[in-house]
Amino acid sequence: MPTPPFLPVWSSVAKPVIGMLHLPPLPGSPRYGGDMPKLRDALLRDADALAEGGVHGLMIENFGDVPFYPGRVPAYVVAQMTALAAEIRRRVVQLPLGINVLRNDGQSALAIAHAVGAAFIRVNVLCGGRLADQGILQAIAHDLLRERAMLKADVKILADVDVKHSAPLAPRPLADEIDDTLHRGLADGLVVSGAGTGKTTDPDKVVDAKGYAKDVPVFVGSGVTARTVPHYTNYADGFIVGTAFKKDGDPRNAVEVARVKELIEKL
Repeated sequence: MPTPPFLPVWSSVAKPVIGMLHLPPLPGSPRYGGDMPKLRDALLRDADALAEGGVHGLMIENFGDVPFYPGRVPAYVVAQMTALAAEIRRRVVQLPLGINVLRNDGQSALAIAHAVGAAFIRVNVLCGGRLADQGILQAIAHDLLRERAMLKADVKILADVDVKHSAPLAPRPLADEIDDTLHRGLADGLVVSGAGTGKTTDPDKVVDAKGYAKDVPVFVGSGVTARTVPHYTNYADGFIVGTAFKKDGDPRNAVEVARVKELIEKL
């Protein structure tokens, strides 16, 4: 029996591809370049290129804001991301939008999504705890799900399991982590990934995750390219792609339409 689509708009899409909009450093972060109009224009060009290339959804994240906050980000980050997300919604109305506020600010992501009409958010550590360069990242499901209910927000939650750029605090079977994330954290979909941004995701990990998740959608969250995507299509329900769509495969560069089309054609 086919897995129900993560979003209703994808009911006729076999394997939806979410194209990443990697924000450069925003005002207030150490590497901000000082030109917000230039940043905005580059973001809109990337959104246009992803849409032209044939992706099925977009996701915006504050990729350039290193070093990341481990939890809640300042209000000015939320304000900037809300303004930019609203621009994307107006520019590419045909594609659902997702929000990820790094490193683990699901509440701000939910607030932004609810304000601009985005369809989903990504949460790196919904349940449990992870050791990352920010220190210990802790579960936020207890607050996030209550805020979503309070807002009556029609916003789905994509939750990472064994999230990239981190390590478990103690060894734990993937099956147990998935079970808790779905049934105690109440995630709507799952993301599995490799060790870091652009790093290959082990196909066996995808097979295992899908076996444990059953009828819940599982997305591959790193290392998907036109060359590797056939390794996942029999098991994954969708893909989150950023690095592979950028010039020279560098996440800091602009999206190239030809790279997007090359991957989409392999599905």
